[in-house]
Amino acid sequence: MTLKIHIDESAAPYEQVRAQISGQARSGALPVGYRLPTVRGLAESLGLAANTVAKAYRALEADGVIETRGRGGTFVAAAGSAAEREAATAAQAYAERVRRLGLTQEQASAAVRDALRAAYQD
Repeated sequence: MTLKIHIDESAAPYEQVRAQISGQARSGALPVGYRLPTVRGLAESLGLAANTVAKAYRALEADGVIETRGRGGTFVAAAGSAAEREAATAAQAYAERVRRLGLTQEQASAAVRDALRAAYQD
């Protein structure tokens, strides 16, 4: 695993760590089951505070990219499994809500497309 942190970038260091690990996991450069360094170990190697790396790891875990197995360590999770389950749950709740509101499928789909476009413009 290779990470490069650029202090002069507008992105916060924790976000750079999160984005690089996420990208490497999704591309397969970090295979499922790959054991990540400890928070302290990665922080030392990158010259960052342990809390910065811990924040990145928490975000990655929330996104379903990594999983922590207690004292066993932190590993790359199966490709998006937790994230996909969370997305499916959110989609189901959305579908039920727009049906109750009386929107058509076309109106609901248009709202999702607009929201996705806005979210991915960053």
